[in-house]
Formats: sequence, C-alpha cells, structure tokens
Amino acid sequence: MDLNKAIIIGHLVQNPVAAKTTSGGDVAHCSLATNYVWRDYKTKEKKEAVEFHNIVAWGSNAKVINQYLKKGDKLYVEGRLQTRKWTDKAGQTHYKTEIVVSNLIMLGGAKKDSKSDDLAPEDISVEEVSIEE
Repeated sequence: MDLNKAIIIGHLVQNPVAAKTTSGGDVAHCSLATNYVWRDYKTKEKKEAVEFHNIVAWGSNAKVINQYLKKGDKLYVEGRLQTRKWTDKAGQTHYKTEIVVSNLIMLGGAKKDSKSDDLAPEDISVEEVSIEE
C-alpha cells in the first residue's frame, strides 16, 4: 500500500484565486508559506527558511477558501501531492507540484500590519510568516 499525504500549517501569501470548471464546479488556487527555524550547530545562531506551497481545492473546500480566506490568514491543509505537466506555446515543458486539499481548518486572520494584497512569494519576509515552535 502507498501513502501520498501532505499536512501543512501556513499563511496565505496572497488572496485565493477563484475559478470554475467547465461543468460549473468551484476551484480555488492559493499559495501557503511555511517556515522552519533552527540553531546553527557551530555558531548557535538562529536561522530561518521559508517554503512556498501551491494549493488547489475543489468543491466545498474551494467555496470555503474563496469565500472566507484572504492574504495572511493562517490555514491548516491536509491533502495529497500532485504534479501537473504541460507544454507552452514555445514548446517548453513545465511542471507544477501542488497539494490537492482534502481537509482544511481556518486557524485565524491576517496580522493587523498586513501589506499589499499582491505580494509575490519572494516579497514576503520570514518575519511575516514566522511560526515559532
């Protein structure tokens, strides 16, 4: 038996993008930022790294994301990893790995000092998405 399961807790990097399938079903796309904090073995200096995760949700999960969530909100996501492959007009092959949501829990709103709604992942600092354990 195989297992394909991802569980993450993070903050939305930007507002979710709502879409509809050709048959009228709801779809939501968003990106979650998670961080990892550790101490350097030699220098004892605190270090942090941020990872960005592509999220896609369908049906009722998509409705919840599209209706209630916005940039900066904290979210628990459970789902499976899926990699899509496509070729663009120039013949270039692209891959995108995303978490397909099977369960989600809204954990709280955005910080009060949230910046612009259209920041790219590289514009988000570690401090804005930091989760201390």
